[in-house]
Amino acid sequence: MFLHTFLARKATWVGTGFVMGTLGLKLLKSEPARKFYVRVVSKALQAKAAGQDIIEEAKSNVDDIVAEANYINKQEDEPKAPASSTPARQVAKKK
Repeated sequence: MFLHTFLARKATWVGTGFVMGTLGLKLLKSEPARKFYVRVVSKALQAKAAGQDIIEEAKSNVDDIVAEANYINKQEDEPKAPASSTPARQVAKKK
């Protein structure tokens, strides 16, 4: 008796699963579901594009900062010229 009820319950669950799976597939393939999927994918692509724009802007800012830092480093590495354009010896001779 126990085995009979156990098998009957198992068979009921298998049958229910089969019906639910069949209905689920029909729902997934329906026109409203397809429209929903298209909208979801569309929004995901928009979010991806917005994320890429933010990343490109950040890269641009980093490139600008690096370029300015390199410019400052080159300015510091160059020897500083004297304040006047005439050497000190020529100034002494003129006096």
